[in-house]
Amino acid sequence: MFYSINLELDKFEVVIIGGGEVAYRKCKNFIDFNKKVKVIAPKFIKEFQGLRDKVELIEDIYKEEYIKDSFIVVAATNNKDVNKAIGEYCNLNNKLVNVVDSIELSNYTVPSYIKRGDLLISVSTSGKSPSLSRKIKEDLESQYDDSYEEYINLLGEVRRKIIAQVDDATIRRNLIKNLINLNLKELREEKNKYSK
Repeated sequence: MFYSINLELDKFEVVIIGGGEVAYRKCKNFIDFNKKVKVIAPKFIKEFQGLRDKVELIEDIYKEEYIKDSFIVVAATNNKDVNKAIGEYCNLNNKLVNVVDSIELSNYTVPSYIKRGDLLISVSTSGKSPSLSRKIKEDLESQYDDSYEEYINLLGEVRRKIIAQVDDATIRRNLIKNLINLNLKELREEKNKYSK
């Protein structure tokens, strides 16, 4: 069973082995979180060219030296034997590895997600049905639209102001707890109240 966790990606080197559509999708996921990654493949689909400033593309076949110093690895080649070798190496060397064609060799999966600024909603079926994860994600996207980026930022800002300005712990806790019952307009007004 997989355990849900958020990682501070800046602390880890990420390497993707593969240059096809699946590798491209995995690469875009890391870029969504401002992570520059290294991608190794003998050739790349043309979409990778649009990412050149955000990724390091290395045209070569897989070699262990490429993942020796990395902590997070994605094995996304179209060769099951290569993917298996990557998965086995990573598991033996305590690296996080996602083998796209083998849940058994993977020690992490990547959930479908919605990102609205600092709001991150993840949906996972532990690799059993990525299609269901995508469907649930699509259902949630309309409910949590782009306005949630501003909403989350305002929640954080007003919360900080309440903590700084309200001394009574019980009152402070209740004020913070009630913030999530406010809509965006009310939250903006609340921010102005504490800005005085």
